[in-house]
Amino acid sequence: MGDDEQGGAGDDLGGWGDALDEQAASDVPTASEPEVAEFDSLQSNASPTAGVNDAGNLDTILDIPVTLSMELGRTKMTINNLLKLNQGSVVELDRLAGEPLDVLVNGCLVAHGEVVVVNDRFGVRMTDILSPKERVKTLA
Repeated sequence: MGDDEQGGAGDDLGGWGDALDEQAASDVPTASEPEVAEFDSLQSNASPTAGVNDAGNLDTILDIPVTLSMELGRTKMTINNLLKLNQGSVVELDRLAGEPLDVLVNGCLVAHGEVVVVNDRFGVRMTDILSPKERVKTLA
C-alpha cells in the first residue's frame, strides 16, 4: 500500500490529526510575558453639590411599591398543636406585653414602634428608626 492508501495521522483522529499537524508546523509564536494592563486612577465624584443631583435620581424610585408589615411577635409550634387551635385559643408569643413591635419593609427590619389607637383604628407610632448600619447587620 502507498502513503495515500494507509492514511496519515489525520485519519486516525477523524480529521483532528491534520489540524494538529498543521498547527505544529505553523510559525505560531510561543507564549511570552503577559502585558500589564494600565487603568486610569479612580477619583471620588463626591462634591458639595452632590445632593442636588441625587434628588433627581431619588424621584425615579419614589413610586416603587414596598410591603410594610408590623410584627408583634413569633412562636413555634407543632402541626398537631396548630390543628387544635380554634376560636378563643391563645397563642403565646416570644415578646412581653408592652414590648415594642418590629416594623419591616419587604421583610427587613427598619424600625421599632408601639401600637396606638387613632379614631378607632390601630396604628403604629415609630419609637426607634434603625440606622443604615444597623439595618445591614439585621440582614446577615
